Amino acid sequence: MLLNEYQWSLNPRGLHNPMVYRGPQMDRCLRLQLGWYKMVAAGNEFLGDCATLLSYNITPIIRIYLQSPGARPVDAGIADLWRQYASVGVKWFEFYNEPNLAFEWPPSGIEISPRNVSGAVGPIMENWLVFAETIISMGAYPAFPALAEAASANEGSIPWMDAMLLYLRERHRDRFRAIINNGLWMSVHPSTLNHFYQEVPGQPYLPRDPRQYNGEEGGWHFEYPYDPICQATDPGRTVFGGTRLTPYGDPNGLNAMGIAFHYRLAQWFDAGVVPVVGTEGGVYPTPLQPGEKLQQDSRYPWYDASAHGEATVAAFNWIATVAPPWHFGISLWKEDEYLDANLPALYRMERVPQIKRVVPPLSSGEPSDFSGYLGRGPGPIRGEPTFHVVILAPGLDPRWFFETAQGYWNMFRPLVATIWDYINYIPYDRSLAVTVIAPPDLADSMREVIQKQYPNVLFDLILTTGNPQSVTDVLNARVWSNRRFG
Repeated sequence: MLLNEYQWSLNPRGLHNPMVYRGPQMDRCLRLQLGWYKMVAAGNEFLGDCATLLSYNITPIIRIYLQSPGARPVDAGIADLWRQYASVGVKWFEFYNEPNLAFEWPPSGIEISPRNVSGAVGPIMENWLVFAETIISMGAYPAFPALAEAASANEGSIPWMDAMLLYLRERHRDRFRAIINNGLWMSVHPSTLNHFYQEVPGQPYLPRDPRQYNGEEGGWHFEYPYDPICQATDPGRTVFGGTRLTPYGDPNGLNAMGIAFHYRLAQWFDAGVVPVVGTEGGVYPTPLQPGEKLQQDSRYPWYDASAHGEATVAAFNWIATVAPPWHFGISLWKEDEYLDANLPALYRMERVPQIKRVVPPLSSGEPSDFSGYLGRGPGPIRGEPTFHVVILAPGLDPRWFFETAQGYWNMFRPLVATIWDYINYIPYDRSLAVTVIAPPDLADSMREVIQKQYPNVLFDLILTTGNPQSVTDVLNARVWSNRRFG
């Protein structure tokens, strides 16, 4: 599926409804120049509202509210509600919401952790697959579950995303790739904190005084953690962490989770790009108290209600003009908070024209420059691998291999090595198979450093048992059957 084939308003500016039973005020949606309106619904109470929104070219997103659903499966009742909304033109659907938070699960004693594959991650993904395929069968688009932005061992967004995608890669790779190519999108909850600023003109490392922010002028930085301030103060930080200060990733930027997701889609599924929509978030938390200044990260300037308003309109136009083409927008969390505090962002959204998004025809089927992964390590094997290397685990000597495996080497002529860090330098347009020879106690660690980091590599493992003849027998059997790999 091509990125420009998804049906939406091309307007990244959105708002989240107050809660169930409270739908949009159409005149307000038009004054705020909205392109998205996210609704958490109790049932079918918003069917008429969705039809009206679509008539105004405002794209509705629907999630049926389920209190603490955990890994609740799809049932006939909720499927019927999705079908009713799809019948009035709704295309964008969510199911699970922030499953990395314990209060989204019923009390049961289950460990809510990305490490609990059998009790938490697995059930979520098994039932999510049913949701996604059900939504696609209706001609609509299923969301990959939105995660609360957190950076800890148990609740971290990056560890949870990786655990869910690893589960799909190892058990349902082809099934998930079919979903990727038939309408998948990623729901995210980007909370910027104060990780943004407007530079003094021409000086990207020097922020303006927040009292001088102007959402209609340029010089805004929303690319955290890749902005100049972050990279100067913690060089090498990425959305996956990459530094001592961020062991569980750093998801608090407008693009962060979308970048991480696309990197994994390319790396683990040989896939391209899909839309990313913030269904909650924005310049958040919002300064709700009079005179309140928020400065969660001392490296960046504070923001008050006025600066928040300028940054909000600037962020939407930055998404339309600067963000990767897969970033389709954000629904601000949430309408009643903005109204009750009479935030200046509402006034500014009425007056600052919203720029429309131009979406190129990028494919979901193969990695592109916008996946963030192209060129890092070998690409997928199509036919025969470009290279074949025998990697000997620590403690095994190359001379031992040539004495033990002379017939195999004479027939197949693989390269033989005792290191593996060179794999990262093999270009993406080449492929690699590795035959790893290792004792049982090193097998898992060899999988970790090769198979997990380089999923396109064919990982061929031969276990040693202390008896060299056992390896000789395995390799000779391959020679006799003309079979390079096990």
